[in-house]
Amino acid sequence: MAKNARSKFHVVFGAYLCPMIRIGIIGGGQLGMMSIEAKYQSLPVEFTVLEQSIDCPAAAVANNFVAGSLQNANDIQTLASQSDVLTWEIEHINVDALIALEKEGKTIIPKPSVLKTIQDKGIQKQFFTHNNIPTAPYILSNINQITPQQLDQFPGEKVVLKTRTGGYDGKGVSIVSKSQLPHESPFQGDILIESFIPNALEIAIIVAIGQDGEHAVYPAIEMYFNPKSNLVEFLFSPARISPEIEAKAQEISLKCIQKLNSPGLFAVELFLTPDNQILVNEIAPRPHNSGHHTIEGCYCSQFEQFLRILSGAPLGDTSIIQPAAMINIVGPENISGPYHLQNEKELTANGDVFIHMYRKSETRPHRKLGHTTVIADTLEELLPKAEALRSQLQIIAD
Repeated sequence: MAKNARSKFHVVFGAYLCPMIRIGIIGGGQLGMMSIEAKYQSLPVEFTVLEQSIDCPAAAVANNFVAGSLQNANDIQTLASQSDVLTWEIEHINVDALIALEKEGKTIIPKPSVLKTIQDKGIQKQFFTHNNIPTAPYILSNINQITPQQLDQFPGEKVVLKTRTGGYDGKGVSIVSKSQLPHESPFQGDILIESFIPNALEIAIIVAIGQDGEHAVYPAIEMYFNPKSNLVEFLFSPARISPEIEAKAQEISLKCIQKLNSPGLFAVELFLTPDNQILVNEIAPRPHNSGHHTIEGCYCSQFEQFLRILSGAPLGDTSIIQPAAMINIVGPENISGPYHLQNEKELTANGDVFIHMYRKSETRPHRKLGHTTVIADTLEELLPKAEALRSQLQIIAD
């Protein structure tokens, strides 16, 4: 066989005859890294990553690397020329370049139309209301055009303020007092204002849609956020909700994703209100922080599922093996520069703790550096075990 005859090389992936496929990933962060690490030997995939610096998490595990900007159409074209299918691990990329490539016949998963909807939080909210998907009340405005009458639409003293574009990893979201607006706004320009939902439980549902339309839904995930950074600090699955609420959350999430009309892996973040309303907050059209626990906690991790979708293989089993919790490892506020996780070997000694560091060379305040997963036989055993571990996760300067 000729060395370059990839299209003629097939191996069996489960019961599926899977051709060799070249996957191009736009973005070289930890989500790309963990997607590449999920590759099974029986799934013949090669990965090329586009990122500005080769000192990025995914570069160390990719087959090939393209140095370039996620916003530059020529750099994305270079990646496309080396790939059979394109995807991304971050939303802030040149979607117009992807639309042009799709018109030329390039396979892009999810479809660029999805990214066009998701990139602008205002358009995303309008997508929810247009499709009768429950979401918190909102208005779209410019920070300099907010009126007291607009703010009076929202109950209580607080509202949630979001930048329409550019927010990521907790940035671009702020809970503010109405009296601060517009003069003390943390953001400028076009903004989204929505109701603050007090005492809401935040949950996530991960939805997988195969290239043939097959779908699979993961069990609900219960999430807790850092009030200062807005980053997920701690999550676990199964969530502490009734079977009826879980079924409804899965139904709403699946409807939401099916309306996007695209294959892909999606995380749907939801609010569960004290009176059991389920409101969709946001969609992430990629692997997501809320699904990291699936590496150890589910039969098919979100990352393996992502690769199955990209390669056209059948979807995997989303069932829980054991209850699992995830704790984010983030940079402390008082350290920048080289670092290490204290007592990493000791923390994993009992076999129920799994540490994933992201190969980032330097820490910064609130930077995601890794995560750890804890498993147990029951949720009652899991939660105190995870809580005890949280206090032991210490980032130390080198």
